[in-house]
Amino acid sequence: MGNEALRLMAVHAHPDDESSKGAATMARYTADGYDVMVVTCTGGERGSVLNPAMDRPEVVSNIRAIRREEMAKAAEILGVSHRWLGFIDSGMPEGEPMPMLPDGCFAMLPMETSTEALVQVMREFRPHVVVTYDETGGYPHPDHVRCHEVSVAAFDASGDPESFPEAGEPWQPLKLYYSHGFSRSRMQAFHDELLARGLDSPYSEWLDKWDPDRGDIMERVTTRVDCGDYFEVRDAALKAHATQIDPTSRWFAVPLDVQQKTWPTEDYELARSLVDTTLPEDDLFAGVWEKVSD
Repeated sequence: MGNEALRLMAVHAHPDDESSKGAATMARYTADGYDVMVVTCTGGERGSVLNPAMDRPEVVSNIRAIRREEMAKAAEILGVSHRWLGFIDSGMPEGEPMPMLPDGCFAMLPMETSTEALVQVMREFRPHVVVTYDETGGYPHPDHVRCHEVSVAAFDASGDPESFPEAGEPWQPLKLYYSHGFSRSRMQAFHDELLARGLDSPYSEWLDKWDPDRGDIMERVTTRVDCGDYFEVRDAALKAHATQIDPTSRWFAVPLDVQQKTWPTEDYELARSLVDTTLPEDDLFAGVWEKVSD
């Protein structure tokens, strides 16, 4: 069995999330011959233009179509296939009191509606491994939290013939991971290496303000995928989302060689597994080969 027989699905809330969370991992697996699909739950319609160079009236008024074009470019750069679930961005509520989310948005839809849509894509693509966010969503955007909820529900339902029988032939993914990228350990490592090289660190303020009671998400990490050779591909995919990513921002403040030397992995938490594997892992497909080869 070749690598092309093994399939990875990454489920994300908005276009650009796939390029900031696990993109180098996906680029590595596609380069190695695996089949990788990104599923984007919403169109990012309520997202702001975060790159000042793109903050123009004609861009703002056409944001939905532009973000679709950006997503297509990023998918091509990463070498992945892509599916939209077709739900509407919930937006990030702000203010006191917190406003209600808009009717019909992703986070307000019945769980069954969103879960069935993802189950249908899972049963079509038949992934062995699924990657999404943890219960916090990575940060408290309602679409990220709902993306977690829907991904876990779909992972459980996809292989159950009694769940959503109209959504296709049952298929059970074998492993479910949460991606983790924003860790204190990673920031500290970059900070120390930059200072050792006599360079400015963009992390000083964050580290000074870090609450020690918050802990470090690295305590939950079980799986570290070496993908430093694909950080340049990741960055190109990020920059394809030109409305969201300012190429002069702190996203790109750490030189590539510093990243590759200091922290050449992307990091994950194994949340569910139907295969035997030994922790810690260095491969999202650990144990899968043996299972599918039986």
